[in-house]
Amino acid sequence: MKRAGEELSRTTTAGGNEPLIRNISDTARWIAFYRAQETERPDALFRDPYARKLAGQRGEEIARQMAGPGGDWSQPLRTHLFDRAISSAIQAGVDTVLNLAAGFDTRPYRMPLPRSLEWIEVDLPELLAEKEEALRGEEPVCRLERVRLDLSDVAGRRALFARVGASARKALIVTEGLLVYLRPAEVASLAKDLAAPPSFHTWVLDMMSPGLLKLLMKAWAGRFEGSGSQFQFAPAEGPGFFEPLGWKPADVRGLLKAAARARRLPLFLRLVALLPESAGKQGDRPWGGVCVFHRSA
Repeated sequence: MKRAGEELSRTTTAGGNEPLIRNISDTARWIAFYRAQETERPDALFRDPYARKLAGQRGEEIARQMAGPGGDWSQPLRTHLFDRAISSAIQAGVDTVLNLAAGFDTRPYRMPLPRSLEWIEVDLPELLAEKEEALRGEEPVCRLERVRLDLSDVAGRRALFARVGASARKALIVTEGLLVYLRPAEVASLAKDLAAPPSFHTWVLDMMSPGLLKLLMKAWAGRFEGSGSQFQFAPAEGPGFFEPLGWKPADVRGLLKAAARARRLPLFLRLVALLPESAGKQGDRPWGGVCVFHRSA
């Protein structure tokens, strides 16, 4: 694999002048490829039998060109931590999952979920249409609804949240890979809207430190230009960013520590993983994690 920073095919696909990442759908293909890689490992942390088809050759090419010197361990660990958080929330009584910017996520098909669980996927119409076509003939293990909605439509999302909030007894919000593409003010607005329905109890999200954002933007310079999917959100406050917005952190898991426990780190990062980790501000330290929040009383 090419390392980040090598110049060959840096911002285009191998076949010509087309940008490597054209739009948000390409980021979904990219992440699906990492799920496919994990699935094919003998010691896989999860199995996603649909990921290879969803990723396609383009997802594999993007992953090849975006690979960094630290390896491809972070994306599968993020998915694994989300899986665990979702399972724990369901065991704690969640009856509805609202997956915002669901992309090519296949959890309603691949996870052992209660048949009675209501799972609602929200994303752009064209992306959901592509996923539906790829999964044609497959049956979800729980009740599944797909909502075609651009989450920047504030009135539309508020109407959706009110509808789901009225029908759910205890809902879990999932935003895997969404917030990093938003501006802080947009994240704050979304957080306030999610805190409005009383039944929206738990929210699982991923976030990064300013230090990691800076590192990634240097390594991937130019690769997101024109795609509408630029990394932006990395609050200096860390998980504390959400506390004034109606959400209090209940569990914060750093990807580096999780990868060390799963024995997925390259040698040069194993010593770094031994350092103590804070659940608060991370500052210039490269840090990424999965956080579980509960709605403030």
